[in-house]
Amino acid sequence: MLVYQDLVTGDELLSDSFPYKEIENGILWEVEGKWVVQGAVEVDIGANPSAEGCGEDEGVDDQAVKVVDIVDTFRLQEQPPFDKKQFVAYIKKYIKLLTPKIDAEKQEHFKKNIEGATKYLLSKLGDLQFFVGESMADDSTLVFAYYKDGAIDPTFLYFSVGLKEVKC
Repeated sequence: MLVYQDLVTGDELLSDSFPYKEIENGILWEVEGKWVVQGAVEVDIGANPSAEGCGEDEGVDDQAVKVVDIVDTFRLQEQPPFDKKQFVAYIKKYIKLLTPKIDAEKQEHFKKNIEGATKYLLSKLGDLQFFVGESMADDSTLVFAYYKDGAIDPTFLYFSVGLKEVKC
């Protein structure tokens, strides 16, 4: 199994059990998330609760919760939305932070294509949700989520160069 960690913080952000598609010249990875139900599962064993003397108050008080699989699996923490000025400032800071951490070949590709990826993200800025890894570090890589037209499940976007592949 492969796990993808934030190159800056080491937080686990993704694994190979969630297939990705490269977009924006490979700068961004697009990953489909899914809403899943966690918690209580009602099982009908055919018994009649009223005949058994069980009222509605008795039994397990377990609540089912709907969560997004990627957010739950990697304990991503949602952040407040960015306006355009804040987002551009984050990208500039992120480029300065990330560039020395990647090899020369990736640096060249990153510098050449980050502007297109930034424009792509800016075009969706009003629809994006922002997440960071569980450490919630100030300088961590952002993970973006949005809903494609008519989709009920979110799509996540990752900066590919901001991830480090680790075999587990």
